[in-house]
Amino acid sequence: MIAVLSCLVIILLICNVFQYQTKKARNKDLIYITNKLEQITRSHSKEQILVVSENKQLINLLIQLNQLIDENKENSRQFVKMEASMKRMLANISHDLKTPLTVIAGYIEILQNQPYINDQERTRLLQKVHTKSLELITLMNTFFDLAKLESGDKEVPLEKVNLTEICKNNILLFYEWIQTKGLEVVIEIPEKAIFALGNEEALNRVLNNLISNAIRYGADGKMIGLKVFCDETHVYVEISDKGKGLNETEQESVFERMFTLEESRNKAFQGSGLGLTITKRLIEEMEGNISVQSKSFEKTSFTFSLKRLKG
Repeated sequence: MIAVLSCLVIILLICNVFQYQTKKARNKDLIYITNKLEQITRSHSKEQILVVSENKQLINLLIQLNQLIDENKENSRQFVKMEASMKRMLANISHDLKTPLTVIAGYIEILQNQPYINDQERTRLLQKVHTKSLELITLMNTFFDLAKLESGDKEVPLEKVNLTEICKNNILLFYEWIQTKGLEVVIEIPEKAIFALGNEEALNRVLNNLISNAIRYGADGKMIGLKVFCDETHVYVEISDKGKGLNETEQESVFERMFTLEESRNKAFQGSGLGLTITKRLIEEMEGNISVQSKSFEKTSFTFSLKRLKG
């Protein structure tokens, strides 16, 4: 009997020692994790918390903590990127508003200070004021449209649309401008109608933005292309040119708010920098995707896809 009790006491002692050692090791790990987490939080480090342990609960805790750390890193990266984008956006808006306002003020000053100006010159100056005023209105409307899209206030109802017909109609609208620029036009649109899930008004705006950009920025390549093709599930529209194109950094940023090429600050390349951002948002509202590929003076193409619907 005494031997049995002695064995039980020894077993209990061993269990207590084991539990104590386990608890001590766990507490040590928890202290390390706490200190490491504080260090990562303070220094905004990219480290992860690494602990060798056989405790499944502790391992699960570490997995969750490291996932939170990764998410926090990504959120911080996105915040920095968004902040830089907003600063650039405000600077560009300020520039784009200031330029026509300065011109308008200059013309008005001429009209005020030269009361004996002839009627022909007065009409010319007033026409300039009117043109610049329309530019301002267009810019503000564009910015307002983007704000509505990003806030979800602008509805883009989806329906079955004849994408081939919409593409044909839009390229025809640019016929005179293309002729004036002396560009070769390469059109590949199937004779048979191809239908997609979309919105005709939104598609008209998307195509207007992409085609006008191809003409404006790719004119030195002397070619503009419009291609429509499809597979079993999607319809694709590609607008291309052979101009200077975009480098890798520009390709990554081209759909961001207020992105503009350096050249867009001179008269030959004017633009608010909002067009492609709105284009991307509209494509997303139509449950589609858009991408860009560019090789200088060989081919720059913007391609968007929409869900295909049977005719």
